[in-house]
Order: sequence, then structure tokens, then C-alpha cells
Amino acid sequence: MTIIVTNDDGIDAPGIRALVKAVNGKNAIIVAPADHQSGCGHQVTTTRPINLQRRSETEYAIAGTPADCIRIAITQINTNVKFVLSGINAGGNLGVDAYISGTVAAVREAAMHGIPGIAISHYRKAKQNFDWDRAAKLTTEVLEDLLQRHLEPGSFWNVNLPHLQPGEPNPEVVFCQPCIKPLPVSYRIEGNDFYYVGEYGKRDRISGSDVDVCFSGNIAVTKLRV
Repeated sequence: MTIIVTNDDGIDAPGIRALVKAVNGKNAIIVAPADHQSGCGHQVTTTRPINLQRRSETEYAIAGTPADCIRIAITQINTNVKFVLSGINAGGNLGVDAYISGTVAAVREAAMHGIPGIAISHYRKAKQNFDWDRAAKLTTEVLEDLLQRHLEPGSFWNVNLPHLQPGEPNPEVVFCQPCIKPLPVSYRIEGNDFYYVGEYGKRDRISGSDVDVCFSGNIAVTKLRV
């Protein structure tokens, strides 16, 4: 089946390369933002041209948002798309992040068109480096499971990998509910300028929610709906 692979960190980000590696030979077409679009939510472009650069027969860079990428992919590049994968995002997309995340918005846009999808993100502890090879291996295992599961129309999966230290055992996959606690809202103020200084790792978490599962070192999987 034809799979669209996208993200919100940009087509040259290491996370999307790890996702392509995890897809492991499946019929995948990369349609991703030309530039970094993290945190853009479900923004779409309707008032200016959206430039498309075809890099190869299976790779397209779009000068737009992740939602733009999906719209163009399924209407202009391949009208027989069966699945959408988005990620691997460099940072968590847990709980209420789903409303902010461009990574999640890509699969939500797909779900609006009746196409199932999976958003994959990688929680990061205190600016530590990512192990993308390990992330690819974990993602391969998760995909082998989720691609076999039925998704009701309008539903999609949101997956968050934990940040593991070298030598730590592989995490468990935990199906859970998204946390409804807000993100930290804190600013440093200089004159009339506000600088966001909220710390992601210090957010409140409901016991057993995706935030709690991922922060505790396991893979959090939630099923979301349009």
C-alpha cells in the first residue's frame, strides 16, 4: 500500500530519516515541509502559492505546513494513499500537545479524508541527544503492531517514545488516554517582550495518562479522533 511520510521538523530533519528507516522498504513517498514548522498546529495555507520541489520520484519538499503536505500529497501526488505516517518528531507530543503539534495535525488531516495514520514523537529529556537508530528500531516494532490494528473512520494513533539512557532495557508499549493537564505557562518579561520559559518536563500529569507513561520510560500510544 502507498504510505505518505511527513513531519513538522522539515524534510531534512533526522527524525524523518529514522521514520523512513523504520518503514523498512514499504511503498513510502516522502512529502514534508521544506522548512521547520514545529508547533504550527493545523494551520493551512490558502492566501499564497505553495511551492513544491520534487527531489526524486519518492521525495517532495513542500513550502507549507504539515497539513498542506497531506492535502497536496493525497490530491496532487498520489490519489491512492492508504496510510499516513508523521514524525519522528524531535520532542514529545503528549496530551494537549495534539492541538499544537504539526506532527499530529498531519495525521488528523489525513483522518478527515478517511485515511488512517500514525503520529510518532520522541520525548526529550533536558536537551539530551537523541538516539535515532534506537528510535527507528522501536518505531519499527510499534508499526508492526499498529498497522495491523483496525482504526475506525476519523481515528488515528498518537505514539510517543520515551527518552532512554544508554543500556536501559527496551520500553513496554502502553495503550492509554491522553492527559488533559495544560502545558506550563511561564514567561520571562523584558520591557514589552514576553519570552516563553515553561519547562516541558515539569508539566502536570494524570496517573496512567500518556504523559505519565512516557515520562516513566514507556511508549505511550493513544487513539485520537477528529
